Amino acid sequence: MISGEELWRWQKQAKLSAIASEISPEEVDWLLQEIAGFDRLTLRLETYKTPTQFNVSLSLPDLEQLWQQRLNARVPIQYLAGRTPWRKFRLKVGPGVLIPRPETEDLIEIALKAAQTPEHRQGHWVDLGTGSGAIAIGLADAFPDAKIHAVDRSWEALAIAQENARTLGFNRIQFYQGSWFAPLSAWRGKLAAMVSNPPYIPTAMVRQLQPEVANHEPHLALDGGADGLDCIRHLAIAAPDYLCSNGIWLIEMMAEQASSVRELLQECDCYHSIQIFSDFAGIERFVLAYRR
Repeated sequence: MISGEELWRWQKQAKLSAIASEISPEEVDWLLQEIAGFDRLTLRLETYKTPTQFNVSLSLPDLEQLWQQRLNARVPIQYLAGRTPWRKFRLKVGPGVLIPRPETEDLIEIALKAAQTPEHRQGHWVDLGTGSGAIAIGLADAFPDAKIHAVDRSWEALAIAQENARTLGFNRIQFYQGSWFAPLSAWRGKLAAMVSNPPYIPTAMVRQLQPEVANHEPHLALDGGADGLDCIRHLAIAAPDYLCSNGIWLIEMMAEQASSVRELLQECDCYHSIQIFSDFAGIERFVLAYRR
């Protein structure tokens, strides 16, 4: 039990330390929302600042120790809080699973626009490299009549993805452990759509990323090989064997990869209507195509 006044004093001090360490002070509120159950309005108005004792999940020394991991080891706040917002959901995350980014939410919006037929909207969709399960859950929410499949190489990531799906009530998502299309031999030529946020960062750049990413997020979900295109190249080549005619091919990519990905798809000679979409920052981030 911790009093509201103790939490308020800790919050003020933690925000000062965040600013000194060039970390957003809003992350302190994010952590308090998770460990104390406060909402944003309560934190903004400081209505909790009373002698009242709150039943929080950590003691004050443990909370401070957790915050020191953010300051000193640059552990992502999402891992410390244990959850992150994504679309209208709150997803469990932890070491071993890539933290879903806001820009990836656009994949679901593009998928909604791309699904032009009943066969698309009611067919079999697959999220390859599902990680936390974010894309699969987003697809299950967007397409209530579709069958959703999710694949990941990591058992650790799959466990988190399955927990997220159960918690949010998306029990119809089927999960598979394996590399890309390998576990989906039963669905050859039957998939209405493939969606993926694959590793796309060139190997030499991974260690140059901010320490929150380079030192804590799984490199398996980041490293796309020498040119960053190894996984995207594989998906471009392998997908035609699994997608039905006019099946959707949709991926996220890194800035400045659009022309290379377009060329990959054109060289395969299995796709039509190739389109490039930008994210909210105006960066070319997504590629959509349809199987011939």
